[in-house]
Amino acid sequence: MPKTISFTLNNTHVEFTGQGEENLLHVLRTDFNLTGTKFGCGEGYCGACTILVDNMAMRSCQMTIADVQGKAVLTIEGLGDRDNLDPVQNAFIEHDALQCGFCTPGMILNAVSLLKENPQPSQQEIIRAMDNNLCRCGAYGRIIEAIESASRKQTGGK
Repeated sequence: MPKTISFTLNNTHVEFTGQGEENLLHVLRTDFNLTGTKFGCGEGYCGACTILVDNMAMRSCQMTIADVQGKAVLTIEGLGDRDNLDPVQNAFIEHDALQCGFCTPGMILNAVSLLKENPQPSQQEIIRAMDNNLCRCGAYGRIIEAIESASRKQTGGK
């Protein structure tokens, strides 16, 4: 029997009617047309499908739509807009922390989650937090620099 799942998606209350066992990544991409969240490995290892659920980085490929009942979901499309980018988005641009861009949405959302939890992480803490987000282009050094820069800007340059 179909059920209705209610949640907040990119700061808007939404509902999805289905069985509840539908893969969250698939629902976001297909039913809500939010294609910034990428399908990578499908196993939760690469981080391309990372979203924020109640401000915590989660792998949407490993979740069902029922898992977000009553929660706040944020995808890359809801993080900032063309005229008002999130500091992490700006830092990724400033530090050229992307090449092909496939991993970038997951990288950015994972970094946003890290900086919400730890506004001034050390380089080692950044590396540890980002370790499970894979970049096939190898932009890791610039990604770390971008996160350090965003941290400094958000905390007043400390």
